[in-house]
Amino acid sequence: MRVTVLYFAQLRERRGSGSEVLDLPTGVDVATALATLAKQHPQIAALLPRVQVAVNQVVVVATTALCEGDDVALIPPVSGGAAVRIAVLESPLEVGRVIEAVVGIDRGGLVTFTGLVRRKGRIPDVIRLEYEAYRSMAEKVLKEIADEVEHEFVDARVSIHHRVGSLAVGEAAVMVAAAAPHRAEAFDACRAAIDRLKQRAPIWKKEIGESGAAWIEHCC
Repeated sequence: MRVTVLYFAQLRERRGSGSEVLDLPTGVDVATALATLAKQHPQIAALLPRVQVAVNQVVVVATTALCEGDDVALIPPVSGGAAVRIAVLESPLEVGRVIEAVVGIDRGGLVTFTGLVRRKGRIPDVIRLEYEAYRSMAEKVLKEIADEVEHEFVDARVSIHHRVGSLAVGEAAVMVAAAAPHRAEAFDACRAAIDRLKQRAPIWKKEIGESGAAWIEHCC
């Protein structure tokens, strides 16, 4: 099937065009279309995780199926948009996006944690993980955790981004950044945030392996 992709602002400049016709397999979703564009046009790949997507002038999520003849508008962040501190995302995580939500001229210590999908988990031959979340509640809980940690560590700032959907071995499932005036507080704040996330966030993980599959408790 064919859809028309519309580019704006920095996307249009990097692509060198305001639109193109994209050939895709019938019935694929928005996430697949974005992955295809990232492969075909590396110059815009870094921007794609940050765009909103509108199909026929309606903003949609990554799992929305596309149809023949759809207009797919890629909408970059608006000028002056704030960094995203808390996010549950279907697109790949970017450590730079997590960091930019916490850095400041008075915070000399910056610590990040990235959780990657590993080959050996409860199942010894993991192929991929499937993450599922009660998304609106998960974002609320992650914000509560970040707020708590910031209250406990004076002048600290915490950001948390988590993936959902299907993740291959080696992909990032969660990223936490903590910045504080000194390194000790930054380390402690980062560890506190990830430990509480594992205990409290309504996010579930299923391991899919060559020898079977299993839901994993206390997964995040």
